[in-house]
Amino acid sequence: MKVIFLQDVKGKGKKGEVKNVADGYAHNFLIKNGLAVEATAGNKKTLDAQKRKQAELAQQELEEAKKLKEVVEALTVEIATKTGEGGRLFGSVTTKQIADELKKTHSITIDKRKMDLSDGIRALGYTNVPVKLHNEVFATLKVHVTEEK
Repeated sequence: MKVIFLQDVKGKGKKGEVKNVADGYAHNFLIKNGLAVEATAGNKKTLDAQKRKQAELAQQELEEAKKLKEVVEALTVEIATKTGEGGRLFGSVTTKQIADELKKTHSITIDKRKMDLSDGIRALGYTNVPVKLHNEVFATLKVHVTEEK
C-alpha cells in the first residue's frame, strides 16, 4: 500500500515521502497513529500544495535575510565598558551584550547564538563579528568597544 508520511518514521521514511509499505503496517500502525495517510490523488495534491507553500516561505525568509544583511552591515554597535590600565577590559564583551545593545539602540533582534564570536571581545576598539542570518546569508556586524566614563 502506498502511503504519504506525515512525520519521520525511523527506518521507513521521512515527512512528505511517498512509499510502499505492507498493508497491515500501514493500517494498524502508520495511519492509526497519524504518522501517514493513504496516497490517494487528493492527498498527493495536498502534499504538492504544502511543498509549494514551504518553498515560497523559504524564498521569502531568504529575501528578508538579505535585506537584514544590508541593514546590519551598515550599523556600528557602540558598547561602553569598564577598563583597567592600558585599555584592558574587566572581563569581556559577550554576544549577549552585543545582541541586547543591538535590540535596545537599533530595534533589531538577532539571536546571540547566531553571532560567531569564539571568545568575548577583550580589548577596546572596533571588532567585526560574523553573524549568520540564514543558511545562505552571512553578515558582518561592526562592534565598537569604548571606555566607560
